[in-house]
Amino acid sequence: MAARVGLWMVGAWGGVATTVATGLSALRQGLSEPVGLVTAKEPLASLPWADWGDLTIGGHDIRETTYAAEAQVLWEKSRVFSPDLLNRVADDFAAWDQNIQPGVLVNVGDRIRSLAGEKSRSYLAESPLQAIARIRKDLENFREQHRLDRLIVVNVASTEPPVDPALAELDWPQLQKLLGASEPIKLPSSSLYAIAAFECGASHVNFTPSVGTDLPALSELALTQGVVHCGRDGKTGETLLKSVLGPMFAARNLHVNSWVGHNIFGNLDGKVLDDPANKATKVKSKDHLLTEILGYKPQTLVSIEYIESLGDWKTAWDHIHFEGFLGTKMAMQFTWQGCDSLLAAPLVLDLVRITELEARLGSKGLLPFVGSFFKSPMGCSTPEFATQYQQLVEWAQLRQSQFEKK
Repeated sequence: MAARVGLWMVGAWGGVATTVATGLSALRQGLSEPVGLVTAKEPLASLPWADWGDLTIGGHDIRETTYAAEAQVLWEKSRVFSPDLLNRVADDFAAWDQNIQPGVLVNVGDRIRSLAGEKSRSYLAESPLQAIARIRKDLENFREQHRLDRLIVVNVASTEPPVDPALAELDWPQLQKLLGASEPIKLPSSSLYAIAAFECGASHVNFTPSVGTDLPALSELALTQGVVHCGRDGKTGETLLKSVLGPMFAARNLHVNSWVGHNIFGNLDGKVLDDPANKATKVKSKDHLLTEILGYKPQTLVSIEYIESLGDWKTAWDHIHFEGFLGTKMAMQFTWQGCDSLLAAPLVLDLVRITELEARLGSKGLLPFVGSFFKSPMGCSTPEFATQYQQLVEWAQLRQSQFEKK
């Protein structure tokens, strides 16, 4: 297809975004096979996806760095890229660096605010409405400069603290009014980015546990603006395994007494999650799944610890204590070790492709069929991974049949 597609990442110089940029450049140049991309295997592969060469990257970040510098850190601390690959993607890095703008610090929490550079700190006093206006201007300038046909905003920033539950009681007119009040409502920056995206007609993907578009008011705004969105919190490791193993225990009528998950990792996200306020959002996203799958709540413990020396590698150790026939108690343990950004980046590219296709076709509102990508999927009717993936397959088959009839 001959269309220009913008990928605007919030947290644009973070580990996930840097890996997305590295992977996109490698795919554009034919330097890597699309391993890890769901859209590269049938029945999804035959759909008319945007070409990798049609995508260009921009974004917001509160830090001041470059893609080359962040990729070098990933190489030095985690050995996830080769120096030769980084040399070959350097030109794309340099071009995309020019599109990164200072991020928003409104209601992000103390830990995230502490990471901000001078440029972002110059906007510390801006109101929510001023932040939305600035984000929207950056998005519109990016669209105009690169003559984009479609724009997808993807949040891959650090996890924010929990929000006031009262936000879920507001419709869009009420929320909009409160944003402009003399003492504005405390809407987090993840939602401000989403509002700006919707107002300028861009799609939105929330790959983080932060609330983002997961509010009735923002779902209403998306429908009004005729844009698509999805989220919340990319499902890449331990929770992915829970969504596969949990249904096995339920199907075999084995009673899970307790499930303990201990997570350690050392990247920037881990540093942010070392703050109890930010950690609370992530733990909630990881811990609700088993109750939904099993139909009862076993004793659970989810711990997340920052171990700096691990870099981008994360380890999850899980202990499952369950009861079988005649009250016999048994146990299962597993260890998951993976590179956080390398697990997440291909899913981000998949979601960009899927979101772009739906936007191209004129869809609007939530995309419930992408539940297999998320820990807390919005609009998804089931928590089981196999069923969620089948919903994605059925969507792909439906779209393929529609294209074949044209």
